Amino acid sequence: MTCYDRRDLGLLLLRLGTGGVLAAHGAQKLFGWFGGHGLEGTGQFMESVGYAPGKASATAAGLAEAGGGTLLAVGLATPAAGAAAAGAMAGASAVHLPNGFFAQSGGYEHAASLGLAAAGLAVAGPGRLSLDHALGHLVDRGWMVPAALGATAAATAAVIGMRAKRLRRREQGEQEALFEE
Repeated sequence: MTCYDRRDLGLLLLRLGTGGVLAAHGAQKLFGWFGGHGLEGTGQFMESVGYAPGKASATAAGLAEAGGGTLLAVGLATPAAGAAAAGAMAGASAVHLPNGFFAQSGGYEHAASLGLAAAGLAVAGPGRLSLDHALGHLVDRGWMVPAALGATAAATAAVIGMRAKRLRRREQGEQEALFEE
């Protein structure tokens, strides 16, 4: 009989809480559940904050959140799941960055907390109360952690960089329009 220790229980609680919140957040984007706006509404929002094309950006963010969150919650493919969720939350943090840190002011506090928890789970692993453990860690190997986090960091940096470039162009266009009036 296997005895689970407090680390395993702690990781289970962290995975369930973080993964559950992320999965629900992604379901808002993908399906309009829990008061969300679905792909159409989220796509329009994504476009308005510089992520284009909007619907594709909403789909990618929704899949990273819902898929990554669900996989984190059950403890399957933990390095990839945590990295995907962390990347999505980095993108969300970029949107909220101008509002400061605290969520009450529209800041990035919530997105950063979820992203850091997801990245931490990717690094720490799922614990023994997980599907990864039950399946012999087939999709939770040590080499997968830096590979998943590195690939996600590179892709996220590119996406956030393209967004920043779009926002600068948009701002320049608005300034030029003011001078023409």
